[in-house]
Amino acid sequence: MTDIVEKKINVAGCEVHVLEAGAPQGRDVALLHGMKFQAETWRQLGTLDFLAEAGFHAVALDLPGFGRSPAGSASPADILGGVINELQLDKPVLLGPSMGGRVALEFCLAEEKLLGGMILVGPVGVAENRARLHGIKVPVLAIWGGEDAISPLQNGHILAQEIDGCRLLVIDGAPHPCYLDHSERFHSEIHAFLSGL
Repeated sequence: MTDIVEKKINVAGCEVHVLEAGAPQGRDVALLHGMKFQAETWRQLGTLDFLAEAGFHAVALDLPGFGRSPAGSASPADILGGVINELQLDKPVLLGPSMGGRVALEFCLAEEKLLGGMILVGPVGVAENRARLHGIKVPVLAIWGGEDAISPLQNGHILAQEIDGCRLLVIDGAPHPCYLDHSERFHSEIHAFLSGL
C-alpha cells in the first residue's frame, strides 16, 4: 500500500482538504469528484494507490462544501487554480467525473496553459460549453458509461466531435459513475492515456 498524505491548504480564502500520493517527481494528476462523492472516494476505490504505484503523483481534493472542505465563497475554478499553484503542480492532468468533469472542462477553457491534459468521466455541462470546445488543444480522454442516465452518451460524442484528438471510450452497460463498477478497466484505461502523454 502507498502512503497517502492528508493535508489542508488555504487557497482563495478557503480551507481545502487534499489527499496526496506518489513521488513528487511523477507526472501530476489532480482528481476532482462528482456531486455525491469526495476525495476519499479515490482512496476507497484504490485509484490513489494505483496511480502512485504506477509512478504518478496524484492529488485528490475536496471542493468547498464537499467531503472535508468547508463551504466557501470562492469558485471551483479559483480553488483548483489555487491548489495547482500552492502544491506547485506542473501541468497536471485533470481527472473529473460528472460535476468534477464540468469543473475540469470549464477550468481548461479558461486556463488551458496550466494543464497537460484531461480525463473526463461522464461530465455534465457539455452542451452549455459546446461553442468553445473546439479551442481545447490538450489531450483529452472521455470515458462514458453506456447506460449513463445523468449525462447522456450524446455528450461524449459532442466532446469527440468538437475537441481535436479527443478519444471517447464507452464502457458498455455501465451507469453514470462507471468507474465504481468497472474500476479495473477504468484504471487500465487512465494508465494507458497518462503513459502516452
